[in-house]
Amino acid sequence: MAELDIDAVAGPAWGGGVAPFATNTKKLGMWLFLLSDSLTFSTAILAYAYVRLASPAWPRPFEIWPAIANATFLTVILLSSSLTMVLAVAAAHRDDVRRAVMYIILTAIGGAAFVVLHLMEWFRLFAEGVTPWSNQYVVNGQPGDPLFGGTFFGLTGLHMLHVSIGVIYLSIIAIGFGRRKFNADHVEVSGLYWHFVDLVWMFIFPMVYLMSVNLTVKP
Repeated sequence: MAELDIDAVAGPAWGGGVAPFATNTKKLGMWLFLLSDSLTFSTAILAYAYVRLASPAWPRPFEIWPAIANATFLTVILLSSSLTMVLAVAAAHRDDVRRAVMYIILTAIGGAAFVVLHLMEWFRLFAEGVTPWSNQYVVNGQPGDPLFGGTFFGLTGLHMLHVSIGVIYLSIIAIGFGRRKFNADHVEVSGLYWHFVDLVWMFIFPMVYLMSVNLTVKP
């Protein structure tokens, strides 16, 4: 009798199928990866916040135009790409191959545009003398904290690397799904990665840009 009670509580044993937790294994694997990657970004964001708050000479180099306007446009691009990714997943589950591939490609194009525009901003900062090791800013009569460049390029560069990988990933998914080598699950899993990348930017944008706006009125 005791054995029967134990079996009733434990439930049926797993018979060796592909989904021991009633979850698609590809999706489970992506969730585990995103969980580990979220720890990486959390550490980077917390490190940036710490050095920024601890420094009395932290530069505020981002003027409304062009820096904040450009960062806002980058945000719009990523939010739009999240929408096209949602449409791609929905089309894939309807088995609408043509629309799914089209929306995946549009998402990848949005990601590529984000990378190009962000690199242009990097080059603008390089031209102003900002590097990962130094900058030319003066804050409260003293040189700007040299950690500004290292944390800015490190954090935004890490995110830009993930976006670049995402563009390649989505391109492979688009080709494979168009040739019927991948199914809707593959599209959905790639969407999880893309939404994660977009979510991370929603933390970087206000912390790095909006909290370092230069509101000084030029004569």
